[in-house]
Amino acid sequence: MNRILAPGLLGLSLATSSLAHAEPVKIGVITTLSGGGAGLGIDMRDAFTLAIKQSGNKDVELVIEDDAQKPELAVQIAEKMIQGDKVDLMTGIIWSNLAMAVVPNTVAQDVIYLSPNAGPSALAGANCNANYFNVAYQNDNFHEAMGQYANKDYKNAFILAPNYPAGKDALTGFKRYYKGALAGEIYTQVGQTDYAAEIAQIRASGADTVYFFLPGGMGIAFMKQYAQSGVNIPVMGPGFSFSQDVLPAIGDAALGVKNSATWSKDLDNEANKKFVEAFKAEYKRLPSIYAAQSWDTANLILAALSKASVKDKDAFRAALKAADFQSVRGKFVFNNNNHPIQNIYVREVVKEADGVLTNKIIATAFEDHKDAYAEKCSM
Repeated sequence: MNRILAPGLLGLSLATSSLAHAEPVKIGVITTLSGGGAGLGIDMRDAFTLAIKQSGNKDVELVIEDDAQKPELAVQIAEKMIQGDKVDLMTGIIWSNLAMAVVPNTVAQDVIYLSPNAGPSALAGANCNANYFNVAYQNDNFHEAMGQYANKDYKNAFILAPNYPAGKDALTGFKRYYKGALAGEIYTQVGQTDYAAEIAQIRASGADTVYFFLPGGMGIAFMKQYAQSGVNIPVMGPGFSFSQDVLPAIGDAALGVKNSATWSKDLDNEANKKFVEAFKAEYKRLPSIYAAQSWDTANLILAALSKASVKDKDAFRAALKAADFQSVRGKFVFNNNNHPIQNIYVREVVKEADGVLTNKIIATAFEDHKDAYAEKCSM
């Protein structure tokens, strides 16, 4: 395991920790920094550290470790952070199977966990917890939006996703709002890179569209092979499959593809403009939705720290729940299950004048959308 302390943050924390009024806060960040899903975790880490840096808060220490997209490793790191590092808060996990391995035991030890991405349905309903805040979405949400949007033009969709919690939530969400027929429904292997068999099934299915959720390297591999196959059935997906971190690798095959997200770089609010500008200046690339969600997570924490001590759990949870921060998504409030109520947009992949592929908003699929599991949460 690699232990990484966010540049400049530890020194600042130690420099002020001896002051009577200072209250150092230690945040454990477990995310994917190696392997096929590394791009997602790197964007998460970079946005989070930049938000803390720009805030000028000198009392925050980040302990960042790579889970290598392995649940058993994530569990080991989490225990080390809780028992050894004595972290006050935890965040960072990208993948839902890792979240399911880590979050229940973390919150049971009275450590607050804030998700910057993974939103498994199992943590949104009856198993909701006062120590668990999802600052991104519930897994079904983006897919619900595209199911709704698909009704506009399509009647016979072929749908596929990886066989893990987020993949199952994805297709469940799509089917919740899609009213047409299904030409096929399949689950692929997590980390799969060869989709020849699936593309052959799509070709023979009679589908009028393909909806897929394949984040990170999986989506890159699928889209490249799909484009090379000559199959001429239009594809759609959630924003993750056409996020800024993967578009350069997919290339022009992504042009015109419709996808759903709660955020886009062209959202017209001051917080978003400042975020996009700051991220580009710092890292010389456009931010992805993973970066946007992580930026919001950091700023939610910072806003709560300005109101309450992290040592006073009740007060700090209340400060988090208030969500008194400027989200890059605009309006942002928590539902009773500590998941967002927010707008979900439909975007289209376009090429800018400088040749960079990105997304632009073309429609609003849902306004003030709530997840389907909140009513089962007793909070």
